[in-house]
Amino acid sequence: MQDVIRLLPDSLANQIAAGEVVQRPASVVKELLENSIDAQATQIQLIIKDAGKTLIQVIDDGIGMSETDARMSFERHATSKIKTQEDLFSIMTMGFRGEALASIAAVAQVEMRTRREIDDLGTQIIIEGSELKTQSKINCPKGTSIAVKNLFFNVPARRNFLKSNPVETKHIIDEFQRVALAFPEVAFRMYHNEEEIYNLSKGKLAQRIIGIFGKNYREGLIPCQEETPLLKVKGYIGKPELAKKTRGEQFFFVNNRFIKHAYLHHAVLTCYQDLLPKEHIPFYVIFLEIEPQHIDINVHPTKTEIKFDDEKAIYAILQATVRKALGSVQNNLDFEEKPFIFDSVFSNEKKLFTDSSTQFSPKENFSNLGKTTYREKSNLRNWETIFAGLKSQAIQTFEQEKNEIFPQENVSETATLAKEYENPETKTFQLHQRYIVTQIKAGLLIIDQHLAHQRILYDKFLSLLQSEGSGRVSQQLLFPIQISLNPTDLALVQDIAEQIRYLGFNFELNYDSMTLYGTPPNLPREQEKEIVESFIEQIKHSADISLLPSQEKIARLMAQRSALRYGTKLDSAEIQTLLAQLFASSNPNYSPNGEPTMILVDMIKIGEWFANGLH
Repeated sequence: MQDVIRLLPDSLANQIAAGEVVQRPASVVKELLENSIDAQATQIQLIIKDAGKTLIQVIDDGIGMSETDARMSFERHATSKIKTQEDLFSIMTMGFRGEALASIAAVAQVEMRTRREIDDLGTQIIIEGSELKTQSKINCPKGTSIAVKNLFFNVPARRNFLKSNPVETKHIIDEFQRVALAFPEVAFRMYHNEEEIYNLSKGKLAQRIIGIFGKNYREGLIPCQEETPLLKVKGYIGKPELAKKTRGEQFFFVNNRFIKHAYLHHAVLTCYQDLLPKEHIPFYVIFLEIEPQHIDINVHPTKTEIKFDDEKAIYAILQATVRKALGSVQNNLDFEEKPFIFDSVFSNEKKLFTDSSTQFSPKENFSNLGKTTYREKSNLRNWETIFAGLKSQAIQTFEQEKNEIFPQENVSETATLAKEYENPETKTFQLHQRYIVTQIKAGLLIIDQHLAHQRILYDKFLSLLQSEGSGRVSQQLLFPIQISLNPTDLALVQDIAEQIRYLGFNFELNYDSMTLYGTPPNLPREQEKEIVESFIEQIKHSADISLLPSQEKIARLMAQRSALRYGTKLDSAEIQTLLAQLFASSNPNYSPNGEPTMILVDMIKIGEWFANGLH
């Protein structure tokens, strides 16, 4: 029987190895940028076309390479970073494996131009699929330029699995931001399809953060710094107003290398525990400096995973540093200046609720959303008669789902319950400016005013979006609104501008901002900016940002951002209008997110509480 085990050809072995190192265009960007940093570059340019699928080029003014080193750099496990086993445990450079260029050249067409300062001529090398095509002497500037063309040209299956251009561009920008943040002393430029995305000059870390994320971060940064025998901590954390519900603006660097570490992330989150609304994530850029022998970065080829020999000590130092930084400015944090719109109930009411005297106009908030006007509703003696007169379809929906909302077994049928609302003596009132409570024969019905208003607005917005041609209707603003955009968001909006305009947003894009002239009809006034920013944020972090969210998701987002805030005081007429429109909605029992808008506390259960001594 013949032997069956054999060595793979180098080209095939390189393609297999490339699967670990080169997963998408952003992987190439990361490796090339890190090589430029290790080459002591002071200026780096990143040029991409078609989200890196056609071209990824990195040009630097680093030390360059000799002709021999240039050719050797494309061999597997060829590196200048380590020589002995001891070097592996004292790494301070970005790269060290010697796999990057070999892996990239295995799945792309690569052209390198490089020259050292002491050389009169540089070297040009062209490799396609691990095969050397040409090697020659050329005139070129000092430093290195590497152009990676037609990524995965020889691995069509891998190319087919790449995401849309906006998605891949976002991943590239993520990698660019991480390297640019880690080295503010290096000037960076980034171009996409010949358009400049970033132009970051040398400077301090705070300047680099503002250059990447926008001018509105200038006033929101809090410096944090601490030094111990084990660890040095420095960087910036964000004030609460910079927090967002989406991830992506949290950066840890260990010895200037970006890492992901859930345990350390938790250390930062605990410091913001009483300062942020639920599910919001703080902004931070934190650098940890530690002796290499205390860490292991050789966990994964991407080198974003890291192991510490004493994680608990690192956790404690980091947590204390962040708390100290927050404590230094906590008295100056203004929670009323930029109030949040809350999506759920929070425990710390006094800090998080908006001013209890906040009023709203039923004419603006409700009358345009229901099937009847506010005046028509205000002439009714009570809202129970409206519920009793609902269409049979709404009653059937209520009947089908009542058992999930009302877990008690002895709840009467919906039709019977509806008749109880016809009693003109039924009392309705607002509880703690967040719930609406009404007495019925079975007990007490408690309605969440924020979730109820979400349901009303959701139905209206969805109807507008689904109406034929409504997507092109825009309600013009009396005064245009300026919305600052960082380069990442600007590039995103440029890619999907036409789809956004179809929804009814009328805007122009400038160098670093969006000027909003019109919005979809019935968008709440004075909240347009917040809704647009939230809309962009959701698209940016969706699975495929080349596609807008479905009409249902858009309507849900707009309803969540526009609904009544907890802490809003309602008079009796406004309560009647809210409840009338809730029970006239498509599904009054649930918010757009599936949360129950109401619960029933029946008399039997109340009696059991007293009988069991729970009073």
